[in-house]
Amino acid sequence: MIETMTPLVEDHAAGLEERGYCIIRGALPPATIAALDQDLAEDFARTPFCEGAFYGTTTKRFGRLLIRSQHAAALVRHAAILATVETLLSRWCDRIQLNVAQAIAVHPGAPAQMPHRDQDMWRAPAGEAEYLVNVIWPLTRFTAANGATMVWPDSHGANALIPEPRTAPVAAEMAPGDALMFLGSTLHGAGANRTEEVRRGIVVGYSLGWLKPYENQWLAYPPEVARSFPPELAALVGYRQHRPNLGNYEGQCPSVLLGERVDQPLAAIDALRPDQAAMVDAYLASQAT
Repeated sequence: MIETMTPLVEDHAAGLEERGYCIIRGALPPATIAALDQDLAEDFARTPFCEGAFYGTTTKRFGRLLIRSQHAAALVRHAAILATVETLLSRWCDRIQLNVAQAIAVHPGAPAQMPHRDQDMWRAPAGEAEYLVNVIWPLTRFTAANGATMVWPDSHGANALIPEPRTAPVAAEMAPGDALMFLGSTLHGAGANRTEEVRRGIVVGYSLGWLKPYENQWLAYPPEVARSFPPELAALVGYRQHRPNLGNYEGQCPSVLLGERVDQPLAAIDALRPDQAAMVDAYLASQAT
């Protein structure tokens, strides 16, 4: 499986590094996307329109997708996409985390969204590191007319420091089953919906494991919910420490909350990177001589 996946991962990673984005055609079966869209239909109908000029008053948004539909996990846990994200972000973190899983419906008459970079949610240095990778999955067909996501090629990385983009935007036209991946440093924004149809999609984002995520995962998926998740998914939504000792519960990995005996006193346990453990061992050895 890994051998057949590697060329795909290398291709996706190269596109992200070179252009700041890539489109994966046929990433999932359209039937999976259709089933997810059907599961979310009532939530789309009941959710009120957003407030504020950035979210858009003709747009609806809601999260907690992993408990709204069993099909959402297929997007969040897509093997080639996760491997691509880990390839790109692992140089800056011990592990990645789920940053957001959100459904979005852009209604007729919606204006174009202000071009922006998602990394700007954190007040961190730009152009030196990548903090997240986002993936947009269309639930309905994305066209230039109905507001497909606009992406500015080569606006990522160090080019994010340039006041004005050097390239014209591209409309990411896609069909259900396709996926748009782009870096947190890439300039983008929803296009204007000039049609009479509602454009629906999903954004799944992954960020460095030591950042505060956009969606509060522990509230979205508390222990009584996360206990039903496969271990890998529970870890992705936050039930795993980021070395050294970051995000612990009583000094242990928060995955302990998913077990049966969570009301017992716990001993704090080191969770160090190998280089840190070696440094501690060397210090203790020097003190013993």
